[in-house]
Amino acid sequence: MKRLVARLWRIIRGPMQWRILWLAHSKFMAGITGIVKDDAGRVLLLRHRMWPSDRQWGLPTGYARAGEDFGQTVVREVREETGLEVKSGRLVQLTSGYKLRIEVAYEAQFVGGELKIDSFEILEARWFSPDDLPDGIQESHRLLILGDTTS
Repeated sequence: MKRLVARLWRIIRGPMQWRILWLAHSKFMAGITGIVKDDAGRVLLLRHRMWPSDRQWGLPTGYARAGEDFGQTVVREVREETGLEVKSGRLVQLTSGYKLRIEVAYEAQFVGGELKIDSFEILEARWFSPDDLPDGIQESHRLLILGDTTS
């Protein structure tokens, strides 16, 4: 039976194989986070409207679009949420998250632009020293800022 399946698999090659694999495997959303810093080493934090009221502060985040490079997701999300331009840097963390979601975090460098927040999603945006983070910050984001990606 295994030989027959392997033989059929080789016969159907290409797009049909991908369709079968797509149907047979789990689908995941990719939550992307940017650790955006300026030249002074401050980190950009946003107070998110949709997050729990006691934990609204966090890094810029969003979901990748189909086919989008994750580093470019950081650039797009920061621009959409704040109007600022950033350059995506190194991958900091890649973990499995909740059920069908993976979590991806990249460093990013502020390169310019004027702060203009998307008031639908964001209540406030401010630069903070990593040594003076606000109360109500997501714990996972505090750990990313401090470089503790082992937790």
